[in-house]
Amino acid sequence: MNDHSPAETRREPLDAAELHLIDRYWKAANYLSVGQIYLLDNPLLREPLKSEHVKPRLLGHWGTTPGLNFIYVHLNRAIRAHDLNAIYICGPGHGGPGMVANTYLEGTYSEIYPNISRDTAGLKKLFRQFSFPGGIPSHAAPETPGSIHEGGELGYALVHAYGAALDNPDLVVACVVGDGEAETGPLAASWHSNKFLNPVSDGVVLPILHLNGYKIANPTILGRMSDEELRSLFIGYGYEPFFVEGEEPAAMHQAMAATLETVAHRIRAIKTRARESAELHGRPRWPMIILRSPKGWTGPKEIDGKKVEGFWRSHQVPMSNVRGNEAHLRILEDWMKSYGPDDLFDEKGTLKPELAALAPEGSRRMGANPHANGGLLRRELKLPDFHTLAVEVKEPGGTIAEATRVMGVYLREVLRLNAEERNFRVVGPDETTSNRLDAVFDVTERVWMEGIEPYDVHLAHEGRVMEILSEHLCQGWLEGYLLTGRHGFFSCYEAFIHIIDSMFNQHAKWLKASRELGWRRPISSLNYLLTSHVWRQDHNGFSHQDPGFLDLVANKKADTVRIYLPPDANTLLWVTDHVLRTYNRINVIVAGKQPAPQWLSMEAAANHCEAGIGIWEWASTDHDGEEPDLVMACAGDVPTLETLAAVDILRQALPNLRIRVVNVVDLMTLQPKDVHPHGLPDREFDGIFTTNKPVVFAYHGYPALIHRLTYSRTNHANIHVHGFQEEGTTTTPFDMVVLNELDRFHLAMAAIDWVPGLAVKAAHLRQQLRDKLTQHKLYVCEHGEDMPEIQEWSWPYKTAANAGD
Repeated sequence: MNDHSPAETRREPLDAAELHLIDRYWKAANYLSVGQIYLLDNPLLREPLKSEHVKPRLLGHWGTTPGLNFIYVHLNRAIRAHDLNAIYICGPGHGGPGMVANTYLEGTYSEIYPNISRDTAGLKKLFRQFSFPGGIPSHAAPETPGSIHEGGELGYALVHAYGAALDNPDLVVACVVGDGEAETGPLAASWHSNKFLNPVSDGVVLPILHLNGYKIANPTILGRMSDEELRSLFIGYGYEPFFVEGEEPAAMHQAMAATLETVAHRIRAIKTRARESAELHGRPRWPMIILRSPKGWTGPKEIDGKKVEGFWRSHQVPMSNVRGNEAHLRILEDWMKSYGPDDLFDEKGTLKPELAALAPEGSRRMGANPHANGGLLRRELKLPDFHTLAVEVKEPGGTIAEATRVMGVYLREVLRLNAEERNFRVVGPDETTSNRLDAVFDVTERVWMEGIEPYDVHLAHEGRVMEILSEHLCQGWLEGYLLTGRHGFFSCYEAFIHIIDSMFNQHAKWLKASRELGWRRPISSLNYLLTSHVWRQDHNGFSHQDPGFLDLVANKKADTVRIYLPPDANTLLWVTDHVLRTYNRINVIVAGKQPAPQWLSMEAAANHCEAGIGIWEWASTDHDGEEPDLVMACAGDVPTLETLAAVDILRQALPNLRIRVVNVVDLMTLQPKDVHPHGLPDREFDGIFTTNKPVVFAYHGYPALIHRLTYSRTNHANIHVHGFQEEGTTTTPFDMVVLNELDRFHLAMAAIDWVPGLAVKAAHLRQQLRDKLTQHKLYVCEHGEDMPEIQEWSWPYKTAANAGD
């Protein structure tokens, strides 16, 4: 940026020649945008427009697009004037025609897609492909150069922008927020992200609130608010708002250019002051722009006597029956010709050189900026040797530890090893300590740009941990961070990760589409830790008990999702190390934070996790070369504990019963190999679970998911799943599993019920187990805690914990 002061910024910084060029460039972007929505052929209207030149199905959004184009051309000017390193986040992602048009005009689009050449033939292909079978989506999708935000679902543009700016000190993230999007809850919270942006070590987010007054068929709330109210609102949020308002193009061009000059000086002053100061004094008041322009600007003012420009009728396709209505066909032709295509493109259909010269060059073009293709900048994390952090386990169940506390030590080392690179962050909704990850505070703090009191702990202007009571913001920050080439981890209470279900969906779709684009480089995986899970809500109750996020995750493409249920601390260490090495994935880990028995040594844990599933020989009794009578399977820490306790009951009461214990760490191994890359081939699955023996499966979540994953397996009819049955309250840990029939007594009774011949032979044992359940209920209601035999139970069979799986 240059060093002129804001006072030196001219109110009309564009001379007549520059104004004329910028207006023509804007017209070119508008022309290309309309052409994408409407035309199949005759791209430069060099013959009279005919109905066969028009697409049979008209799809896309016009209303927001001219405003987005207006912003893009002025950002181009600012980039060239101040040598800005900038990307463009398009909150109204349905303004995709504008994003495609501008990346085409600057040349990026044709470099990535050489078949869309910069001539008449290329224009025809550009128009035809938009919202057309075999073409491109209508939104600012992964296929759109320069995009890290599709905007298909509104509400996340600004939080993505802040995530992109973190640890990118020289990056300017221009983020256009539509006034419809501004009505969403996540966007309303996102304005607070300025409280986490450090002017020294982070980049800049320039929010541009685009008020065109209307949504699909209604006015927008912010669009109807007065300037005074809006100014007060955003000053209250901590911004310095600048207004650009009107509809007369020349005046608007001058106003926008002048405002961007002022904003550039403000940003430079903030950054310079912060970098030259010994310490930060107060949170900066960052600038933002509020742009008021007509919806459907420069389009038809009326159609069939009804208002279109400046009204919601311009939102999508202003005329939808152009092929069948001659009057509408003429309106379209006149509309497109009003931009003067012959003044914009030469006889070959190439943008005229004086206009092409307005775009930045090379990677300064917003469509070519490497931060919008984050895999280009991604560097592998330095990771510790997790073996050195392992819990010592000499025999199964002989050690008690908190799995996530051990994980916290691992994450501490990741933060320490990557401190100089500043490319790893931990996010969560005020739960880092609650989730036992507080070892990270040995090497970093929570970032906090508001005031810090002397009695506050672990707050600092510099910090790698980000906490806010908004799962939406945690998810959005991390997505923006990953999409621009960095790494991170998100820990959350299991029940409330559902708050970002839809954001997860959007990110999964982005990854799926990106994987199919050779020019999109892989980004780091989105990694979740779900803890404080359904089975241990000692301070809470039914509202905090929901494992259903796993069902949502399992719906997604096999190339994208992974689900891990490590049964103890050492398996959790292996899984954590593994997911931080992956890319283009969404990894979900479910692990408890409470003190619990540890089953496997580090060596055994690594072997077990490499396979993802395995027979625990040390817990099984089918060592005689014969098939087992029963398979007791488990997935999840609490289900594993209850399964082993049930096996103990059966081994003592029925010593001749051949039991095979199977533990599942990687849930996707249950699917066939041709469905998921981690799936077991049928022969291996049958070898583990048999083809005809009963399987009692204790699962962490809703039982239906296990049936869904295994429905095509040979022995599926004999798989009997116990899991969460939507029963819960504030109660003891063991009572919680009893309520859902996941406890050791119900599991042992299920074995008796399903193994042929045991119903009669073990009838007395079954009655004893039923009596135990009655005894349990009476005890917890009287004493408020679980029976001593439950609390004190441990695995009684002494076997080396590394004696295989």
